[in-house]
Amino acid sequence: MGKITFYEDRNFQGRSYECMSDCGDMSSYLSRCHSCRVESGCFMVYDRPNYMGNQYFMRRGEYSDYMNMMGMSGGIRSCRMIPMHRGQFRMRIYERENFGGQMHEMMDDCENIMDRYRMSDCQSSNVMDGHWLMYEQPHYRGRMMYMRPGEYRSFREMGWSGMRFMSMRRITDMC
Repeated sequence: MGKITFYEDRNFQGRSYECMSDCGDMSSYLSRCHSCRVESGCFMVYDRPNYMGNQYFMRRGEYSDYMNMMGMSGGIRSCRMIPMHRGQFRMRIYERENFGGQMHEMMDDCENIMDRYRMSDCQSSNVMDGHWLMYEQPHYRGRMMYMRPGEYRSFREMGWSGMRFMSMRRITDMC
């Protein structure tokens, strides 16, 4: 079980909203959100309602002014709790949309798909087991996208056009 508390102002000041599950739109609880405290578990936070926009991974800790730390311009608008997964991790990545082109099955982290698989792009995936973070740059840097079990036929159609995913990491003991 996870628990995160959001605050309207920096340094945990102002009104607060405690959350222990997914929240698609925080505007009915807080007018703005500039700091938060993750007491347990892991969460993905989004700068737009309904789990859209830029995503940020947050694990246990205090974020007194995360807007400056992470470069968020509008604050947090929605959040999703990442459930703990203790079993096997499996994901297939594809070079092209609709599961086309080269395919590679992964069961562990990959710092650089170009170095490991000689694959210059990843445009679709099928997450069979576990929860993953995909990053736009090698070595787990840049913008990220949270992937839970399911088929992702086109990253472009999901609003990620022009973005390339170059590294992937399992969400395991990070929480």
